[in-house]
Amino acid sequence: MTVKLIRGNQEFVHRMLQEDPNYFSRLRQGQNPEIFLLACCDSRVSPSIITGMPPGNMFVHRNIANQALETDPAFTASLHFALKNLKVKQIIVKGHTGCGGVAAAREEKVDPEMEGWIREIRKSLPDPKEQPDLPPDELSRLNVLHQVQRLKHHPVYRKHGQGVKVDGILFHLESGRLELLI
Repeated sequence: MTVKLIRGNQEFVHRMLQEDPNYFSRLRQGQNPEIFLLACCDSRVSPSIITGMPPGNMFVHRNIANQALETDPAFTASLHFALKNLKVKQIIVKGHTGCGGVAAAREEKVDPEMEGWIREIRKSLPDPKEQPDLPPDELSRLNVLHQVQRLKHHPVYRKHGQGVKVDGILFHLESGRLELLI
């Protein structure tokens, strides 16, 4: 598997140098992305690939079911760095259909190692006793919308995010299309 990654990297380097011989020299000079993107870590929804964005255009934080949690120090640090140091102009929360984290949040039992995280995802979704028949893709949509609101109320965003737009998008696995939610 590692050999496959190395070959893919060699192809990437070759392609980028053909397009721009100074590409990697410019990358080394620093980053100046306009977008901070919070996404799920699902292997099928790589943000740079599905948006066609080359390296350096988005500062990306990924976790299971794209959660914008105040209690997550990794997310808080990423958000702070994006807003205060990189001065991004936009934040995007990207969820996707077929999200395993969202599906797990509707399950009664999950692995003990996942319980704390899944509990947070559950807080983002309607109570299954009140709305038991919501389709999984609708739950993914509602999760994105909830994370947008969480992000807007995050202390780091409130302190450093003045004028920074926050959007929510949903990636449809079945079509490859992105849908702007807000």
